[in-house]
Amino acid sequence: MITIINYGLGNIQAFYEIYKRLNIPVNVVETPGQLKNIQRIILPGVGAFDWAMGRLNSSGMREVLDELVLGEKCPVLGVCVGMQMMAHSSDEGKLPGLGWINAHVKRFDDSRFTQKTHLPHMGWNNVEPVINDSLFHEINSPRFYFLHSYYFLPKKQENVLATTDYNGTFVSSVRANNVFGTQFHPEKSHQWGVQLLKNFAEREI
Repeated sequence: MITIINYGLGNIQAFYEIYKRLNIPVNVVETPGQLKNIQRIILPGVGAFDWAMGRLNSSGMREVLDELVLGEKCPVLGVCVGMQMMAHSSDEGKLPGLGWINAHVKRFDDSRFTQKTHLPHMGWNNVEPVINDSLFHEINSPRFYFLHSYYFLPKKQENVLATTDYNGTFVSSVRANNVFGTQFHPEKSHQWGVQLLKNFAEREI
């Protein structure tokens, strides 16, 4: 069973429909009381860091999610701002993040960009896995859809799953044990995204 966290942000329906097409059991939860018998979690997110953290904190689900992820080691996949929220902090805001991965979120330095690149980083781009991980199983020449102006910077290289070039290399996917993240949107990335979401649901973590 895939559990999608609905705290008011993210492409909830897109994730739900992909898993329904794959015949993978899926549900959407909005309250802490619904977080029972959880097997795998999707934490979506769009918009600003503080706005997203504030919405999640006020949903009442924060403490239960901490226990599921850190205590019970439930696999979780954070997407876009959902991934950024897993860091300790962000240049974009003042609220503390979830701290599930030792990382900070930084803004692209667009003063160093060429005329061909600008913010936000929006559209399709290549993703280069740097290690062999179950999340990218059977995904060949991956291309994914991005929309962001900030990037995730983990403290440890061992947490980097994949990188992408946008006027320089940045981290586009991470993992720390049972915690996964993608800066790109798999739910908007056609066959590559469908395979990645299938991998998260079915592959051994």
